[in-house]
Amino acid sequence: MDILQAIWLGLIEGATEFLPISSTGHLIVVSHWLGISQNEENKAFEVIIQLAAILAVVANYREKFTFKYLDLWKKVVLAFIPIGVVGFLFHKQIKAMFTVETVATMFIVGGIVFLIVEYLHRDREYPTKRVEEMSYRQALWVGIAQVFALIPGTSRAGASIIGALLVGVDRKASAEFSFLLALPVMMAASGFDLLKHYQDFTGSNLIVLAAGFVVAFVSAWFVMRLFIRFLEHFTFIAFGIYRILFGALLFWVVL
Repeated sequence: MDILQAIWLGLIEGATEFLPISSTGHLIVVSHWLGISQNEENKAFEVIIQLAAILAVVANYREKFTFKYLDLWKKVVLAFIPIGVVGFLFHKQIKAMFTVETVATMFIVGGIVFLIVEYLHRDREYPTKRVEEMSYRQALWVGIAQVFALIPGTSRAGASIIGALLVGVDRKASAEFSFLLALPVMMAASGFDLLKHYQDFTGSNLIVLAAGFVVAFVSAWFVMRLFIRFLEHFTFIAFGIYRILFGALLFWVVL
């Protein structure tokens, strides 16, 4: 992988990580177009640059990293437990599900789910409008919903947002809780791969990783802010349609 390829992957990772459209599927397509082989080192690169997205969350929500919001972080930890336990116990089975067919299928399924939820909730008044107002019960249900994100192509953001909407959290607060919930999930996944493959990123490889990391951070920072503004005026219908179209494209291009 060269620097230009790393920049492209960093841009895609940052732009898609926090949107309900699965960064995994987009990285598969872009890697295919750029001719990047899916060896262990390149797969590790794609996971490790997620750490840049973690820094973007910290940068955008730094005011929440105080003891004043300790109760909120307890809910984040509670919501992380289901995916943490299931991911740890079944990580080998989860890796076995990673095929392009699965990713494309889950893109389409997730898009249909978004359209159904938005249709059924089109006139709903969500009682929880601020992320700090979420209850422990709501947080737990969001965490259970997030377990579905272990199926490749489902989208961690998409699963957690759908879970939050179903338990009465409005769109903006759902997205913000999804951002915060990304921290423990991505730290666990990225940290594990970093420990396994840190020896591969020295010299020129380290420069390539650094380039992708910086681009991922900047793009994630901007996309998060734009996403929240978008949700102040619009629904998730556009993302549902996009997922269906992209899933069809993934079947056509890669298969």
